[in-house]
Amino acid sequence: MNLIKTLFKVKESPIRSTTQVHVPIAEISDGIVYLKDGSACIVLESTSLNFGLLSPAEQKAVILAYAAFLNSLTFPVQIVIRSERKDITNYLMYLDQESKKIKGPKLASLMETYKVFIKDTIKKKQVLGKRFFIVAPFSALELGLSKSFTSSIKKKKGPLPYNKDYVVKKAKVSLYPKRDHLIRQSSRAGLVLKQLSTTQLVELFYQIYNIGEEEKSGTLTERRIEREENEPEPAKPN
Repeated sequence: MNLIKTLFKVKESPIRSTTQVHVPIAEISDGIVYLKDGSACIVLESTSLNFGLLSPAEQKAVILAYAAFLNSLTFPVQIVIRSERKDITNYLMYLDQESKKIKGPKLASLMETYKVFIKDTIKKKQVLGKRFFIVAPFSALELGLSKSFTSSIKKKKGPLPYNKDYVVKKAKVSLYPKRDHLIRQSSRAGLVLKQLSTTQLVELFYQIYNIGEEEKSGTLTERRIEREENEPEPAKPN
């Protein structure tokens, strides 16, 4: 065993590396995602628009507004459409509360039938929801660093390659006007953009990097339905 360790130079020290080493995100603060290469970005979530329900004139207006939105861009953007399993636990709880208020036997029967239909649909099919995001990037090249200046602000320790205050200042100066421009132009197409907060960004990236846990354990809705089915029915009064 010692010969193998000597030949292959096996180190007996424990492995201290974590999965965070492989994640490109250095920090999330003030609603901005900072990456390890010095770049950053702002993530804006957009409302949806049911294009099929619009009249031909309204559809044409939306298309022209979206074309004007794209032509107004002087910087690159990334449009992300994310499909995720929908959790409708609160909706089922709302139906349970409302069903208790129904006094008419026919309406109560219809409500129970509807609840059974919803639960069967969830068990047979995955209920998916879509979220729409626009990402406004800040490139590390926008730092505008020369070799002589880089050496003076170079940071030896920490996830960011340069001084944090300098990167944050430059990123905000570049990203905030881009954010305001996107919000203003998208409103012409009937869309509302909202910048994700720090907490919302952390939750979003946690869901992205831990998607396997959701697939294994199932959504809260499915677990609630399974728990209700396994519960014994209450005894009927004599």
